[in-house]
Amino acid sequence: MKKITYLALVAALALSGAVAGAQTLLNASYDVAREFYKDYNAAFVTHYKKTTGKDVKIDQAHGGSSAQARAVNDGLEADVVSMNTTTDVDFLASTGVLAKDWNKRFPFNASPTSSTMLFLTRNGNPKGIRDWDDLIKPGVKVIVVNPKTGGNGRMAYLAAWGYVKKKGGSDADAAEFVSKLYKNVPVLAKGGRDATTIFLQRNIGDVLVTFESEVVSVDNEFGVGKVDAVHPSISIVAENPVAVVERTVAKKGTAVLAKAYLDYLYSDEAQEIAAKHALRPRNAAILKKYATTFKPIQLFTVNEIFGSFAEAQKIHFNDGGQFDKLYTVQ
Repeated sequence: MKKITYLALVAALALSGAVAGAQTLLNASYDVAREFYKDYNAAFVTHYKKTTGKDVKIDQAHGGSSAQARAVNDGLEADVVSMNTTTDVDFLASTGVLAKDWNKRFPFNASPTSSTMLFLTRNGNPKGIRDWDDLIKPGVKVIVVNPKTGGNGRMAYLAAWGYVKKKGGSDADAAEFVSKLYKNVPVLAKGGRDATTIFLQRNIGDVLVTFESEVVSVDNEFGVGKVDAVHPSISIVAENPVAVVERTVAKKGTAVLAKAYLDYLYSDEAQEIAAKHALRPRNAAILKKYATTFKPIQLFTVNEIFGSFAEAQKIHFNDGGQFDKLYTVQ
């Protein structure tokens, strides 16, 4: 009996050693992406075991993208970051946490997927919201993310500003329009998931401006039919950039694993998973396959309207910038 117990103990210790010996990777990501990465991580673990014979454990950290970037900068040992605006990744590059040329390390400017901003209204769209102009009407309460704390919020702000510009308006026209929009915002959310919670659990607001991918998350979490998805006539291309955190992988010895993890985002399997979560895949064939999910919208890029993300950040979102000038707490 003692022999069996001893052997069982040895086997258990060997197994725990194997699990403990598996490399662990931490992905710091924006909160709306949590369901996508839950499915992607499972697929990657299987793929990595099949191709390398090695076990790997993937951990996730989610929150407002800017808050996540600050956490990584302040010491959170993420091996990779996956954000929803380049400004958060550029910030980490500027402080030396990751490579200056991070956007050249992977295809499509290191953005394996993209999204855009649309509107979620309550079932039946009682306020008849169809386009950006409806968001500035009296009595319409708009839920958005604070652009100081989340990329979701920055993209919503830039999409509204760009809408006016694409229709031939001036910067002064755009500033007036966006100012009116934020006067209809009863509370600023910290991140995308917080915005959804405010809208659906706290039941505040008539319309939620958020990423296209949030539609799937809402249907999964709250049930199909709780919201109507409204695609505006014009919206912005929101790239989802990724990068290896050089500071962490050098310390942990996970550089090869981190690169493999991000490389696999471009695989057919990962692009399919992205499409199922309403993230626009870079693979043209898969994008076409999901044409019913990705409605045709006139899309513009940040560079087209604002020159670059860095320029938009400086003018609109830095302390004392355009957003601070036009937004006052209600």
